[in-house]
Amino acid sequence: MAQQHTQGQPATLAQKARHEFVEMLVVCGYLYICFAAVLLLKSAILHGVSVQYEPYGLAAIKALILGKFILLGQMAKLGETSVSDRLVLRILYKSFLFLLLLLAMTVVEHLIVGLIHHQTVGEVIADLAGKDALLVFATSLMILLILIPYIAFKEIDRAMGHGRLTAMLFSRQTGAV
Repeated sequence: MAQQHTQGQPATLAQKARHEFVEMLVVCGYLYICFAAVLLLKSAILHGVSVQYEPYGLAAIKALILGKFILLGQMAKLGETSVSDRLVLRILYKSFLFLLLLLAMTVVEHLIVGLIHHQTVGEVIADLAGKDALLVFATSLMILLILIPYIAFKEIDRAMGHGRLTAMLFSRQTGAV
C-alpha cells in the first residue's frame, strides 16, 4: 500500500523514511517492553534462589533484530492473502506466519554468528538441535503471545481504515464516550 501525502500526492522519500523509522521505533519499543518484562520475571525468580541475572541489553538487541525481521515481513506482505473473512482468524493466521518467519530468521542469525565464530554449519545446526524442546516451545509460545496483540492492532487498524484506531486510542476525545 503506497503511502500518500496529506494532499493526496505520493509520499516523498523523506516521508517514507520517517514513516519506516517510526514503525521501527514502535515495533522495537513494543518488543523491548515485552522482552524486558519476561527477563524481569526471570531475574526475580532467579534472585529468589540467589542467582544474579539482569541481561536487559539482551532484550534491546533481540527487540532490534526481531523488530527488523517483522518489518521485513510486513514489507514482503507476509500473510496478506486472506485465509478467512473473519478478522480473528486473519489475526491468528498472520501471527503464526510471523512466528514462523521469526523462528526461521533466528536460525539464519545463529548460522551467521556461528560462521563468524568459525563454526561449521553442521556445528551450528547440532547446537540448535541440542536445545531443550520444552524451552524452544515455551519461547515460541511467548513470542506468539507477544505477536498476537501487535498483529491484532495492525489488522484492526487496517479494517477500520488506516490510522483510525491509532487516532481513537491516542487522540484527545471530546464529548461523552
